[in-house]
Amino acid sequence: MVPESDERSYTFKEKIKSSKELFPVLFLIFIVLGGIYLGFTTPTEAAAIGVIGAYVLAFLFKNMTKQIFVESLLSAVTTTCMICFIICGAAFLSQVVGFTGIARALSNFIAQLNLSPYVLIFVLGIMYLFLGMLLDGISIVVMTLPIVLPIVTQAGFKPLWFGIFLVIMVELSQITPPVGFSLFVIQGISNEEIGRILKATFPFFVIMILMVVILTAYPEIVFYLPSKMVAK
Repeated sequence: MVPESDERSYTFKEKIKSSKELFPVLFLIFIVLGGIYLGFTTPTEAAAIGVIGAYVLAFLFKNMTKQIFVESLLSAVTTTCMICFIICGAAFLSQVVGFTGIARALSNFIAQLNLSPYVLIFVLGIMYLFLGMLLDGISIVVMTLPIVLPIVTQAGFKPLWFGIFLVIMVELSQITPPVGFSLFVIQGISNEEIGRILKATFPFFVIMILMVVILTAYPEIVFYLPSKMVAK
């Protein structure tokens, strides 16, 4: 015998009334993200505001207990220590790669190829994907930008556009193994196998690649908002 469905329809007023407890959470999200995008706070400051706001809401909703408070502190310490060890390891590897000159050699090699503009961007994209498997984002920028930027601007691309391109490629390096910073953070938080995390992040990898392709084909997208901000 098929059980009867206990689903019922709700009016819009009932939905709003039952969702009133979500409004403080949505307001906190707005404060955190809005502070960043409006330029009032840095991401670090916004994170601190988010933590304090989350604790305040937990106390107001009477969900905060001593056990939950202690567990949250221990979890934060564990995650922070894990991230610090990852950063130390990535920094050590970056020093080794910088000492061997791999990044600089790749940049010089590409500079000597005299490629057409779009082929140049394609080759640079491949290079950044490869370096992202070995280095952290800051090291990639520091080691390659002094050589690559003049080549890119000489090929006809504006520095602002290349800055956006580089940021996306650096973000890709956070989810590319074996030195995928975000992958290890997610693994430490979720306790899932790294293989499953890679499968889950692959669609985002593809989306970011598509973003690069679209921005390369239609570079005016990058300049739309800046042009509106400085319009007279």
